Amino acid sequence: MPKGKTHSGAAKRFKKTASGYKHKHQHKSHILTKMTTKRKRQLRGTSILNAADKPRVDRMLRNV
Repeated sequence: MPKGKTHSGAAKRFKKTASGYKHKHQHKSHILTKMTTKRKRQLRGTSILNAADKPRVDRMLRNV
């Protein structure tokens, strides 16, 4: 049997922690001039992945 491959896009976006997967927020890379300061402030930092999405990310990162 060949080895399974890690989804390289998911490996760049998610980091496994004791409480799940942490990830950065979306919509925070470019064209930020039209976004309000409040919105940009709320998108700072990282969050824990929603429990409903955990099985899908588990499958993509099965080798990490």
